[in-house]
Amino acid sequence: MEFERFGTVSFTIKSKVDHFVDLLDEGRVAGTRCTKCGECFFPPRADCFNCLSEEMEWFDITGTGQLISYSTLIYAPTGFEQDLPYTIALVQYGNNFRLFGRLSKEIKTEEIKIGMKLKVTPVELPNGRVSYEFREA
Repeated sequence: MEFERFGTVSFTIKSKVDHFVDLLDEGRVAGTRCTKCGECFFPPRADCFNCLSEEMEWFDITGTGQLISYSTLIYAPTGFEQDLPYTIALVQYGNNFRLFGRLSKEIKTEEIKIGMKLKVTPVELPNGRVSYEFREA
């Protein structure tokens, strides 16, 4: 599947990491890892910025991460106005990498706390689109 189905609004129709959308369709959230130096990436990258290798592999993101930063948006860029308000988050997964994405609307604003445990999960959006979000672990 091509990248144009990813997210609320897609600005890219084709990418070197189109397989990311296929994995979301399978119920998996994945990143890429450089097979040369071990650097992990999310969002997925096709090339390693650390050692410049093109030899990448996919890995599933499982388990829980820890919320390290967040912001609730009340204004949105073009195409996202209908989603307001929503909360974006930065979540630390181990020592290897951080994930950026939305918090589930099931998490009430007053429940959001730095350090809370979250898990990333795929979500289906309207019109056959796919994405991911963070939910309480």
